[in-house]
Amino acid sequence: MGGPFESYDDLEDADERLQVDDPGERRVAVIALANSGDPAAVGHLAKLVTDIDDGVRQQVAIAFGEFDGPETAAALVKLLVDPEQKVASAAADSMAELKDPLCADVIIPLVTHGHAFVRMAALRSLKELRRKDTLKPALEALQDPDASVRVQAIGVIGFLKIEESIPALTAATDDNDPYVRRAAVSALAFSKMKPAAEAITKALNDSDWMVREMSAETLGQNANGPIAIDALIHALDDDFWQVRLKSTRSLGRMKVSKATLPICKGLSHEQANLRKESAAALGEIADPAAQPFLEEVVDDLDPEVRKNARWALQQIASRSSRASS
Repeated sequence: MGGPFESYDDLEDADERLQVDDPGERRVAVIALANSGDPAAVGHLAKLVTDIDDGVRQQVAIAFGEFDGPETAAALVKLLVDPEQKVASAAADSMAELKDPLCADVIIPLVTHGHAFVRMAALRSLKELRRKDTLKPALEALQDPDASVRVQAIGVIGFLKIEESIPALTAATDDNDPYVRRAAVSALAFSKMKPAAEAITKALNDSDWMVREMSAETLGQNANGPIAIDALIHALDDDFWQVRLKSTRSLGRMKVSKATLPICKGLSHEQANLRKESAAALGEIADPAAQPFLEEVVDDLDPEVRKNARWALQQIASRSSRASS
């Protein structure tokens, strides 16, 4: 059995159902419109963005998450500046689901709105739209006084993957906020320019462990990541095991033989995740020097560690077999 609005004729009668006095009934009608999936429902829902009941407006904001296009975006823009935070938050979440690039036309002006929440939500939604004309406002937003806005601006820039943005992203790795620095390091992953890899490598010495962790991970994805091999090996002794884990993973991805023995130290760490990642990296490298260390953990208490250790030993045996044939 379907909902109360199953055809265009039913949608034509929607206004009457949405104007009843009981806000609970109006919310039910809004849900039914959302569940209909009919693009024609957008116009009916848009009439409720100024409903006197904040619960209804919130439900409308949620309902718009089921639709796309400029008309939906225009209605969400109005809800995003709603005085009730729960309504504005719901609108921000639905805006982030938009995929139609044409939606950007009504969202871009919000990047300079007086409220940081609105600016942040606007940039968050522009990220998925991937329009080149969003680069300029995103670059300008890197100077925003609010760190959460700067983080979302970096998201837009990172999704566009345009090399001309590298100087701005590199500068952002020195931002005074660690979340901004972390986002900037991650966004540099796409670049094939050496300065990007150098900025990512520098972040391995950041005062914040989460930035260092992101740096270690990103170097394994960057085309010039191998310039940081020595820095990544040094990071295997970081105070935080999370940084060690990402460094281990990147070194394994690069198949760095000289990292074999330093990675072996991770096999005896108390964190099973690091032991597991160390075994996997040693399998990627497949250096025979790791064999005695891997044999010590084939009966590890953690099943994932055992599995990776046995796989790594198989990789080493396979490599040795190929070398002798």
